[in-house]
Amino acid sequence: MKVLHLDSNHPLLIQGLQAFGFENEEDYSSSREEILAKIHLYQGLILRSRTPIDQQFLDHASGLKFIGRVGAGLENIDTAYAEKKGVFLASAPEGNRNAVGEHALGMLLSLFNKLRPAHESIGRGQWLREAHRGLEIEGKTIGIIGYGHMGRAFAEKLQGFDCDVLCYDLKPDLGNEHAKQVSLEELKARVQVLSLHTPQTPLTKGMVNKEFLSDFAHPIWLINTARGSAIVTEDLVEALQAGQVLGAGLDVLEYEKASFENLFEGQQGPKALDYLLKSPDVLISPHVAGWTAESHEKLAQTIVDKIKRHFSYL
Repeated sequence: MKVLHLDSNHPLLIQGLQAFGFENEEDYSSSREEILAKIHLYQGLILRSRTPIDQQFLDHASGLKFIGRVGAGLENIDTAYAEKKGVFLASAPEGNRNAVGEHALGMLLSLFNKLRPAHESIGRGQWLREAHRGLEIEGKTIGIIGYGHMGRAFAEKLQGFDCDVLCYDLKPDLGNEHAKQVSLEELKARVQVLSLHTPQTPLTKGMVNKEFLSDFAHPIWLINTARGSAIVTEDLVEALQAGQVLGAGLDVLEYEKASFENLFEGQQGPKALDYLLKSPDVLISPHVAGWTAESHEKLAQTIVDKIKRHFSYL
């Protein structure tokens, strides 16, 4: 089989596929039109997020047998149409689950201990101890929405902090020893911290809006290491200003391009983002929660293993 790689990844991905007998070709710069003109020559496709795989693309890819997406989700692929055409799809949430869990915990600890404003105040020559008195996770109730690989990883990291962990998911019976599954209503009534670990779907786009945030019984701290589209940023800013949200750790933003490689769809950032960047109660990272040196290798190995396993069964 010939495999086309559209994004650079860890070298072991190509090495692993080559050892399995696949012929690999790398093309990290061609336009979509150039790729469409030659995609019929390949049986395999490896990508991250640069190229949307829609019906037009799949119709051109007449010989395609599999797509490996080196990341947690498949939202840039028309999965229903791909499966209709018999294309095997592989993603790798197992590869960066630990990294995402650690990042979410790191954001929460940083927000609770006011590390960003403390660092900045010292840079201004101030030594404000009382102003930077922090909070402890112990005794808090933490809610997780989306209890798949990432949500479970975060819940596992919270073990040992002596806190209550609740989870909500559309799928039933996902709760385990690390988190008790509850209704969304109970979660909103009890939590002090909310962490999002949802995929991007029509249901999750704009899920965290003004109405959603106003439903919580207590002011909350908000962590999002999932998808930026889940949060309506202007509504989050209003909630921060009103004290409904006490602070936010955001690894993702709704303004990101689909490729995740650049920040804005347009040239100028919106006012809501300007507020977040200036707020001492907000911590933003550039979509790197799952982007560690270790996960770089794990993601690639996961894709290799899934493809080898699939074709070994045939």
